[in-house]
Amino acid sequence: MDNYRTYLSESEIPTHYYNMRADMKVKPAPLLNPATMQPMTAEELSVVFCEELVKQELDDETKFVEIPEEVREYYKTFRPSPLVRAKNLEKRLGTPARIYFKFEGNNTSGSHKLNSAAAQVYYAKKQGLKGITSETGAGQWGSALAMASAHFGLDCKVYMVSSSYEQKPFRREVMRTFGADVTPSPSTTTEVGRKILREFPGTRGSLGCAISEAVEEAATREGYRYVLGSVLNQVLLHQSIIGLEAHKAFEIIGDSPDIIIGCTGGGSNLGGLIAPFMGEVLRGERNYRFIGAEPASCPSFTRGKYLYDFCDTGQICPLAKMYTLGNGFMPSPNHAGGLRFHGMSSTLSELYDQGLIEAVAYEQTEVFEAAETFARAEGILPAPESSHAIKAAIDEALKCKESGEEKVILFGLSGTGYFDLVAYEQFNSGTMTDYIPGDEDLAKGLSFVPPQPE
Repeated sequence: MDNYRTYLSESEIPTHYYNMRADMKVKPAPLLNPATMQPMTAEELSVVFCEELVKQELDDETKFVEIPEEVREYYKTFRPSPLVRAKNLEKRLGTPARIYFKFEGNNTSGSHKLNSAAAQVYYAKKQGLKGITSETGAGQWGSALAMASAHFGLDCKVYMVSSSYEQKPFRREVMRTFGADVTPSPSTTTEVGRKILREFPGTRGSLGCAISEAVEEAATREGYRYVLGSVLNQVLLHQSIIGLEAHKAFEIIGDSPDIIIGCTGGGSNLGGLIAPFMGEVLRGERNYRFIGAEPASCPSFTRGKYLYDFCDTGQICPLAKMYTLGNGFMPSPNHAGGLRFHGMSSTLSELYDQGLIEAVAYEQTEVFEAAETFARAEGILPAPESSHAIKAAIDEALKCKESGEEKVILFGLSGTGYFDLVAYEQFNSGTMTDYIPGDEDLAKGLSFVPPQPE
């Protein structure tokens, strides 16, 4: 346990994804067709999604899904990612806790998003499609999608949340460099974009808006399908490679986490990190504490309602049962753009409702204070999204300092913040502000939720 970094070999990259839904006694609620209020069929979903991804989305029973060899070969360009012992952070905090992080920023997109982008683009290519459409918040998913599309040879159309398009121009240019067409959302190029602009004049967008535009684009373009970087079951499946590698690395060093923490927006990072560990809990083999850390400006877990809701602001997607702030909720343009989604993964929502996951919400300034502490200790500039998990890990480590307990803390460092320097500039200059939505803001967002199924 004296080493700082634990790497697996290329041959130890997992050969299969792990589907934790297979071990859940109570399965996530199914997606519903908003017109019929009946579970979506594979045929209905195939209009928007790739056929293989539809199978994965609906499969609650298959525990392990083979990773295609072409995808594993591509993974070798940036995986396996290291499990890092944050010894300098431990020393700075004066804590008896052992702190580890799984570092997913070692690729040009700067985040874990490439794990699912590679798989989804591969399946689209295998189906013989021309291209894919999607949305992106802070730009990590869009960058990853552009990279994967360039590798597998597909067209890529990305709708980027307008506030992030303005705040993070360099991520936009990464996407364009890899060949993606990037449009700020909401735009005037789609019917749903124009509708959102009429209803919310002056809005700087949200992931829900961008999803609507990307879905419309896919539905109206021959040979294109929509892909999503978070929330869906298929995405959590692909991201399980994070947790599987972490689990194996802990076996190698002879240690094991007590507390596992991930930032949460739609759920891809947290879901991927906790997957094999949650599987042990669901099978009655082990106990862990799981904590989702979210922004106080978009608190889906901590202040949302567990309801069926549209995943998009334009109300053209299926209904998902999730912790939601309402599809009409417009989050403030904070710098954690990847966490600015009104809802949460149905899988994680079910686990949270069962009390198997805890959640905390943080204001923007305190998150950047934690990011600064981490950067000065470990020499890595973290993404604003990841910094929510860092804040929670620091809080837990300080509790150990008070109690004297030697707990083991694992958090997901889902990405780097080198394209987020506008945010760091505001923090360092003292001009960063915090925003917490009031009850009226939440009530307005939830007023857009459709009638619930009987």
